[in-house]
Amino acid sequence: MAARFTRAELESFRDTEVPDLLPGAGGEPLRLLFVGINPGLWTAATQTHFAHPGNRFYPALARARIIERAVDPAAGMSQRDRDHLLQRGIGITNLARRATARADELSVEELREGGRRLERTVRETRPAVVAVAGITAYRSAFGARRATPGPQPEDLAGARLWVVPNPSGLNAHETVDSLARAYAEPARAAGVL
Repeated sequence: MAARFTRAELESFRDTEVPDLLPGAGGEPLRLLFVGINPGLWTAATQTHFAHPGNRFYPALARARIIERAVDPAAGMSQRDRDHLLQRGIGITNLARRATARADELSVEELREGGRRLERTVRETRPAVVAVAGITAYRSAFGARRATPGPQPEDLAGARLWVVPNPSGLNAHETVDSLARAYAEPARAAGVL
Protein backbone atom coordinates (compact mmCIF):
# COMPACT_ATOMS: atom_id res chain seq x y z
CA MET A 1 0.00 0.00 0.00
CA ALA A 2 1.44 3.36 -1.04
CA ALA A 3 2.26 5.91 1.61
CA ARG A 4 0.71 9.33 1.22
CA PHE A 5 2.76 12.48 1.48
CA THR A 6 1.82 16.13 1.21
CA ARG A 7 3.87 18.31 -1.13
CA ALA A 8 5.40 20.02 1.95
CA GLU A 9 6.34 16.67 3.47
CA LEU A 10 8.02 15.58 0.25
CA GLU A 11 9.85 18.91 -0.08
CA SER A 12 11.32 18.38 3.38
CA PHE A 13 13.31 15.45 1.89
CA ARG A 14 15.02 17.61 -0.77
CA ASP A 15 18.81 16.97 -0.84
CA THR A 16 18.43 13.85 1.35
CA GLU A 17 20.59 10.87 0.35
CA VAL A 18 19.41 7.28 -0.04
CA PRO A 19 21.89 4.49 0.73
CA ASP A 20 22.92 2.16 -2.06
CA LEU A 21 21.45 -1.32 -2.08
CA LEU A 22 24.63 -3.39 -2.26
CA PRO A 23 25.68 -6.72 -0.78
CA GLY A 24 27.67 -6.61 2.42
CA ALA A 25 30.95 -8.37 2.99
CA GLY A 26 30.46 -12.11 2.52
CA GLY A 27 27.06 -11.57 0.88
CA GLU A 28 25.84 -12.84 -2.46
CA PRO A 29 28.01 -11.72 -5.38
CA LEU A 30 26.76 -8.66 -7.22
CA ARG A 31 25.85 -9.65 -10.76
CA LEU A 32 23.75 -6.73 -11.99
CA LEU A 33 23.98 -3.15 -10.74
CA PHE A 34 21.13 -0.85 -11.76
CA VAL A 35 21.98 2.85 -11.68
CA GLY A 36 19.29 5.51 -11.38
CA ILE A 37 19.86 9.19 -12.08
CA ASN A 38 19.21 10.41 -8.53
CA PRO A 39 16.65 9.85 -5.78
CA GLY A 40 13.31 11.54 -6.22
CA LEU A 41 11.60 13.07 -3.20
CA TRP A 42 9.35 10.02 -2.70
CA THR A 43 12.41 7.76 -2.81
CA ALA A 44 14.10 9.95 -0.20
CA ALA A 45 10.99 9.93 2.00
CA THR A 46 10.78 6.12 1.96
CA GLN A 47 14.55 5.48 1.71
CA THR A 48 13.75 3.06 -1.12
CA HIS A 49 15.08 3.32 -4.70
CA PHE A 50 12.51 3.84 -7.47
CA ALA A 51 9.72 4.10 -4.87
CA HIS A 52 7.33 6.59 -6.48
CA PRO A 53 3.99 4.87 -7.19
CA GLY A 54 4.21 5.93 -10.86
CA ASN A 55 7.67 4.43 -11.33
CA ARG A 56 7.70 1.23 -13.39
CA PHE A 57 11.05 -0.19 -12.28
CA TYR A 58 9.81 -3.05 -10.07
CA PRO A 59 6.84 -3.98 -12.29
CA ALA A 60 9.27 -4.19 -15.24
CA LEU A 61 11.69 -6.37 -13.25
CA ALA A 62 8.82 -8.69 -12.33
CA ARG A 63 7.47 -8.79 -15.91
CA ALA A 64 10.95 -9.71 -17.19
CA ARG A 65 11.25 -12.35 -14.41
CA ILE A 66 14.40 -10.66 -13.14
CA ILE A 67 12.76 -10.83 -9.73
CA GLU A 68 10.60 -13.76 -8.73
CA ARG A 69 7.80 -11.90 -6.98
CA ALA A 70 6.14 -8.51 -6.94
CA VAL A 71 7.78 -5.73 -4.94
CA ASP A 72 5.75 -2.69 -3.84
CA PRO A 73 8.20 -0.09 -2.57
CA ALA A 74 5.86 2.92 -2.40
CA ALA A 75 5.59 2.81 1.40
CA GLY A 76 9.20 1.72 1.83
CA MET A 77 10.79 -1.56 0.84
CA SER A 78 10.70 -4.37 3.37
CA GLN A 79 13.88 -6.11 4.44
CA ARG A 80 12.47 -9.24 2.82
CA ASP A 81 12.26 -7.39 -0.52
CA ARG A 82 15.80 -5.99 -0.13
CA ASP A 83 17.09 -9.48 0.67
CA HIS A 84 15.27 -10.89 -2.38
CA LEU A 85 17.04 -8.44 -4.70
CA LEU A 86 20.44 -9.07 -3.12
CA GLN A 87 19.96 -12.85 -3.22
CA ARG A 88 19.25 -12.50 -6.95
CA GLY A 89 22.59 -10.64 -7.31
CA ILE A 90 20.92 -7.28 -7.99
CA GLY A 91 22.12 -3.98 -6.53
CA ILE A 92 20.91 -0.39 -6.95
CA THR A 93 22.73 2.94 -6.79
CA ASN A 94 22.39 6.42 -8.34
CA LEU A 95 24.64 8.73 -10.32
CA ALA A 96 23.83 11.68 -8.07
CA ARG A 97 23.29 11.26 -4.36
CA ARG A 98 20.94 14.11 -3.50
CA ALA A 99 17.18 13.96 -3.84
CA THR A 100 15.41 16.42 -6.11
CA ALA A 101 11.88 16.78 -7.42
CA ARG A 102 13.18 16.45 -11.01
CA ALA A 103 16.40 15.12 -12.50
CA ASP A 104 16.87 18.33 -14.49
CA GLU A 105 17.66 20.09 -11.19
CA LEU A 106 21.07 18.39 -11.23
CA SER A 107 24.10 20.09 -12.69
CA VAL A 108 26.31 18.49 -15.31
CA GLU A 109 29.16 18.59 -12.76
CA GLU A 110 27.04 16.63 -10.26
CA LEU A 111 26.43 13.99 -12.92
CA ARG A 112 30.13 13.89 -13.87
CA GLU A 113 31.10 13.46 -10.23
CA GLY A 114 28.45 10.74 -10.05
CA GLY A 115 30.08 8.98 -12.99
CA ARG A 116 33.44 9.04 -11.17
CA ARG A 117 31.81 7.75 -7.97
CA LEU A 118 30.02 5.02 -9.92
CA GLU A 119 33.33 3.90 -11.39
CA ARG A 120 34.79 3.61 -7.86
CA THR A 121 31.70 1.67 -6.70
CA VAL A 122 32.01 -0.75 -9.62
CA ARG A 123 35.70 -1.32 -8.86
CA GLU A 124 34.84 -2.12 -5.23
CA THR A 125 31.73 -4.27 -5.79
CA ARG A 126 32.74 -5.92 -9.10
CA PRO A 127 29.34 -6.53 -10.71
CA ALA A 128 29.32 -8.45 -13.99
CA VAL A 129 27.02 -5.86 -15.62
CA VAL A 130 26.08 -2.24 -14.92
CA ALA A 131 22.80 -0.88 -16.32
CA VAL A 132 22.42 2.91 -16.24
CA ALA A 133 18.77 3.97 -16.45
CA GLY A 134 18.64 7.11 -18.57
CA ILE A 135 20.51 7.96 -21.76
CA THR A 136 20.70 11.73 -21.17
CA ALA A 137 22.14 11.34 -17.68
CA TYR A 138 24.59 8.71 -18.95
CA ARG A 139 25.78 11.03 -21.73
CA SER A 140 26.32 13.85 -19.22
CA ALA A 141 27.99 11.70 -16.57
CA PHE A 142 30.47 10.12 -18.96
CA GLY A 143 30.83 12.78 -21.66
CA ALA A 144 29.52 10.27 -24.19
CA ARG A 145 27.45 12.61 -26.36
CA ARG A 146 26.89 10.03 -29.09
CA ALA A 147 25.96 7.11 -26.82
CA THR A 148 22.84 5.19 -27.78
CA PRO A 149 20.67 2.92 -25.61
CA GLY A 150 21.72 -0.70 -25.21
CA PRO A 151 25.11 -2.30 -24.66
CA GLN A 152 28.01 0.14 -24.77
CA PRO A 153 31.24 -0.54 -26.66
CA GLU A 154 33.36 0.12 -23.58
CA ASP A 155 33.17 -1.47 -20.14
CA LEU A 156 33.06 0.36 -16.84
CA ALA A 157 35.87 -0.65 -14.49
CA GLY A 158 35.70 -4.22 -15.78
CA ALA A 159 31.89 -4.55 -15.89
CA ARG A 160 29.87 -4.83 -19.09
CA LEU A 161 27.91 -1.63 -19.53
CA TRP A 162 24.35 -1.06 -20.73
CA VAL A 163 22.20 2.04 -20.98
CA VAL A 164 18.53 1.25 -20.42
CA PRO A 165 15.42 3.45 -20.40
CA ASN A 166 14.53 5.42 -17.31
CA PRO A 167 11.49 3.82 -15.60
CA SER A 168 10.05 7.11 -14.33
CA GLY A 169 6.41 7.72 -15.10
CA LEU A 170 7.60 10.95 -16.76
CA ASN A 171 9.22 8.84 -19.49
CA ALA A 172 5.96 8.44 -21.42
CA HIS A 173 7.61 6.68 -24.39
CA GLU A 174 8.15 3.53 -22.33
CA THR A 175 5.72 0.94 -20.99
CA VAL A 176 6.20 -1.82 -18.44
CA ASP A 177 6.54 -4.25 -21.36
CA SER A 178 9.17 -2.20 -23.22
CA LEU A 179 11.09 -1.64 -19.98
CA ALA A 180 10.95 -5.37 -19.21
CA ARG A 181 12.43 -6.17 -22.62
CA ALA A 182 15.18 -3.57 -22.18
CA TYR A 183 16.05 -4.72 -18.63
CA ALA A 184 16.09 -8.40 -19.62
CA GLU A 185 19.09 -7.83 -21.93
CA PRO A 186 21.60 -6.82 -19.25
CA ALA A 187 20.02 -9.32 -16.83
CA ARG A 188 20.74 -12.14 -19.29
CA ALA A 189 24.30 -10.87 -19.78
CA ALA A 190 24.76 -10.82 -16.00
CA GLY A 191 23.40 -14.35 -15.55
CA VAL A 192 20.39 -13.19 -13.54
CA LEU A 193 17.98 -14.63 -16.13
